Amino acid sequence: MILLLAVIIGLLVGAVRARIGKRPFLIPDLHAIWLVLVAFIPQWAAFYLPLTRRAVTTEWAATALISSQAILLLFAWFNRRHRAFWVLGLGLILNLTVIVLNGGLMPISRETLTKLKLDAPITDWQMGSRVGGSKDILLSPAQTRLEWLSDRFVLPGWFPYKAAFSLGDLLIALGAIWLLWESGGLKMNKKPNQITS
Repeated sequence: MILLLAVIIGLLVGAVRARIGKRPFLIPDLHAIWLVLVAFIPQWAAFYLPLTRRAVTTEWAATALISSQAILLLFAWFNRRHRAFWVLGLGLILNLTVIVLNGGLMPISRETLTKLKLDAPITDWQMGSRVGGSKDILLSPAQTRLEWLSDRFVLPGWFPYKAAFSLGDLLIALGAIWLLWESGGLKMNKKPNQITS
């Protein structure tokens, strides 16, 4: 959800920047963009597709999340010539680090879950267990390695969608916004299909 919001914001600010500069809004030339789809498939099956998300074991969910983050990090590396990918890549590194150090899923505390005001009672989940069909594992702050990198922030109460996010997610979102902001300032090169900053 955080990344989706970032893309929407980035598209808006990039389009406004392009309009003010009287330029077309051009998405930069990205390398190995197919890696994004490859990275999304395991997460989609493990966390979003209703038919599979409840059936996936914790071990498989952890494998899906780690492999997905690693593939996205590879995509960021291939596109490191764009400065925004350094911020985005740092966010991926932070998320991957806290996920790996806590057994393969993103740690979340009872306190953060309480702020989300979920439909299911929080007492239904035991410490160390996967939270529903999500990518999160319920851990106390004392049990969590690098707790400050966990899913500990929540969207404002007035926002219609409930979600927790991490510092890494925030950096990924900022990187996406920056990339799309820069897209509003790109100029078409004289050679077709080539875009320069």
